[in-house]
Amino acid sequence: NDLGLAVANSIAGVAAGARQVECTINGLGERAGNAALEEIVMALYVRNDLMGIGTNINTKEITRTSRLVSRHTGMVVQANKAIVGANAFAHESGIHQDGVLKHRQTYEIMTPESVGLESNRMVLGRHSGRHGFKARIEQLGYALDGDELQRAYERFLAVADKKKEVFDEDLTAILEDEVSDVPEVYRLDYLHCLSGTGVLPSATVRIMINGVPHQESAWGDGPVDAAFNAINKVVGAKVELDRYAIQAVTSGTDAIGGVNLRIRANGHVIGGHGTSTDIVEASAKAFIDALNRLAFLQKRTDRNAATEVHETV
Repeated sequence: NDLGLAVANSIAGVAAGARQVECTINGLGERAGNAALEEIVMALYVRNDLMGIGTNINTKEITRTSRLVSRHTGMVVQANKAIVGANAFAHESGIHQDGVLKHRQTYEIMTPESVGLESNRMVLGRHSGRHGFKARIEQLGYALDGDELQRAYERFLAVADKKKEVFDEDLTAILEDEVSDVPEVYRLDYLHCLSGTGVLPSATVRIMINGVPHQESAWGDGPVDAAFNAINKVVGAKVELDRYAIQAVTSGTDAIGGVNLRIRANGHVIGGHGTSTDIVEASAKAFIDALNRLAFLQKRTDRNAATEVHETV
């Protein structure tokens, strides 16, 4: 995609008879990336009258898949990205808004629902019960029970206490934060930061390591750096921050903020993700998420090495 023509070239190839397209979710890849799967699929879907060719892709899973890939790779999707960007179906201009209200197809050649963006968003709040919470997350495609459900519900209540309204995007952020695909060795239990004009930023953290609390304090160039330094003192990890990005999940000053970062350690590059209405807390959670993934990777590497030694003997 060095010239930004990967999708156009792919569509031209299909029109000329090609029946296989090499592409990636969100157009991820080296240098300028690759052809974006979601753009090719929706181009064939929307202009089926011209191409007459379809795919077996479930288009209603495109948005969720895009966000999943973004979360696990740490590569933030730009707001103006076609199909899956935050502004893909946003209309700010007055004439655009009027046109959409009168005849949606005037400015939208596809519907948000066709790529998995539901228009009937349910708004929850601090008085929403556990049953309503569970029903909504099931509608969003999540199946939680027992401890996972209780932990997610408690996190929802904590967010609802800070926000008047909790939207589907907030729920998704909460669930992706709480439901991890790796064992949780480290968990943030407490965070306190001090910063301001003329004040050397400091942070105190308490981390649960396999259920046992450990607390440390540290200074830094800012509250986030101080929090990372304190976490490193607890964990004892030697890691280098490779990438750090912040993205608002919803709008407003009380919005949940999402942090994607990457760390380098022992020759590995590992991503982490965290969310919170407090961006420093979100950063700390993202850092700990990356450390949990590092611990899982190291344990698996050690287990494989031990297996190889046993087989050699």
